[in-house]
Amino acid sequence: MTNDLLTLEDLHAGYGRVEVIHGIDLHIGEGEFVAVIGANGAGKSTLLKAIAGLLRLQSGSKLLAGRDITHLRPEQLVSAGISLVPEGRMLFGPMTVRQNLMIGAYSVSGRHRAAEIRRRVHRTHELFPVLHDRAEQRADTLSGGEQQMLAVARALMSSPTLLLLDEPSLGLAPRVIAEIFSALDVLRAEGVTILLVEQDARLALKHASRGYVVKTGVIAMEGPADVLLADDSIRAIYLGG
Repeated sequence: MTNDLLTLEDLHAGYGRVEVIHGIDLHIGEGEFVAVIGANGAGKSTLLKAIAGLLRLQSGSKLLAGRDITHLRPEQLVSAGISLVPEGRMLFGPMTVRQNLMIGAYSVSGRHRAAEIRRRVHRTHELFPVLHDRAEQRADTLSGGEQQMLAVARALMSSPTLLLLDEPSLGLAPRVIAEIFSALDVLRAEGVTILLVEQDARLALKHASRGYVVKTGVIAMEGPADVLLADDSIRAIYLGG
């Protein structure tokens, strides 16, 4: 039985006066790979933004390893161990691959900061060798797949215990998707906890250990990934029958 790393209790969040998330309860154990699936507009991305602190909660609470993080700012959440790979990547296009990685390491401090940053850069190059080859290339000149790899690598530069990913496969070729999800499997094996929002439900559930189905801002179903994959209603709605 794993200990819960992240616990959400009765989470309500949205934009202005419009509530999108209506009382979500969710938990993720240490070292788990958890997928959140659902239709467009169901509230999946809003949920990730609320966890990462990019949206102020209307009510509810967030706990990280038992610590109340409900009111922490985004940069404080990064220091606490939460890192988000946003939909659309949000890279700094005119900056090089190396400079984008350095931005991801802004929270690194201490006497051995330079050595630690070098170690983390080396690790991202092990996961995504093309980033080593493109180190001095502008981010906006990379292919879509390379940009997604850079977005994941930048998030890893903060050495997160919880990695949040919003639609990492969107618009990418199958070969690139396979490479990115292979890296995620490696990270999970190394103990990184992963929460993935993904439109491709079959892909997400094949890699995840557990899943949640979000429908109009609430959790409609949850369970082991293999059970969700085999569920007739999930197959009909999200997996093409």
